[in-house]
Amino acid sequence: MWLLRRLHTGRHAADLLDRKVRILRTEQRRCQERAAITGQRWRQAWARADRWARRGAALGGRRELRLAAVPEPARVSVAWVNVMGLRYPGEVHCHLPDPDTVRSPGTAALVEAAAAYRDAVRAAAEHAAAEAACRQVAAELATTRRRHRAIADRWVPELEAALRRLTAELDENERAETARLRWASQHQQSAPA
Repeated sequence: MWLLRRLHTGRHAADLLDRKVRILRTEQRRCQERAAITGQRWRQAWARADRWARRGAALGGRRELRLAAVPEPARVSVAWVNVMGLRYPGEVHCHLPDPDTVRSPGTAALVEAAAAYRDAVRAAAEHAAAEAACRQVAAELATTRRRHRAIADRWVPELEAALRRLTAELDENERAETARLRWASQHQQSAPA
């Protein structure tokens, strides 16, 4: 009975891990698509910000570029997602300093550069979260596959082989016991009273 319970548990665990692998594969594809989209968006935003910063530096000089810098850093908060026990970054909220508190830049190019850099920072935060999610989902998928293989390809077959051996042994013992009972019955009937 113990062996049958263990075998049932092993098969159930293999089924659950197989289900988790399928769900994580779907989640991995979704994360990869999101990372590709956010990566493209981030590269475009960065290129636009860099272009406007070069224009602003050419028109206003390095001093104007330095004076237009934001005095405080951006803050990023991440909403975490939980899928099949895996926790990874989901939605990202980027809190940028209010542009009204920054000194008014000297050229219109620097105004555009500041707006472009704000967009680039948001896009970079989203892309970083998407990349981190991809790495975590991929690592969990690899671990789950390894566990599934260990159970489905090793543990369950070992338990099935042990069950076959035990069943064969029990059958052999039953046949031997039947033969002994038959022999004892025949000898008892043929023995003189």
